[in-house]
Amino acid sequence: MKWINDLKYKDGLIPAIAQDCKTGEVLMLAYMNKQALKKTIKTKKCHYYSRSRKKLWLKGESSGHIQKVKAIFTDCDMDCLLIKIAQKGGACHTGYKSCFYREIKAGKLKTRGKKIFDPNKVY
Repeated sequence: MKWINDLKYKDGLIPAIAQDCKTGEVLMLAYMNKQALKKTIKTKKCHYYSRSRKKLWLKGESSGHIQKVKAIFTDCDMDCLLIKIAQKGGACHTGYKSCFYREIKAGKLKTRGKKIFDPNKVY
């Protein structure tokens, strides 16, 4: 997998966009290092690198809301990944399906959609 070394990492990380493989909805943006990407490819479950905790994590490790990998793409500059996934439960730790549940419209921030799980009961 030489191409993993050809990706353009910044400070050892590359942004990874998780997209629902059926609906095309963007669910979240996280970061991967080479180890997370290799584990993702091997297990077919998304692993990311937490910048705040400074460690690898499996999406859904504590919530059970795993992301099964269906396809992985890189952009033309090879500095960003797009991972098409089948999401179990919600992708957002706040209880929403997508982390992009807030819309900025006419200068105001509006919440869109409904929570699909209670984070207080999951975490």
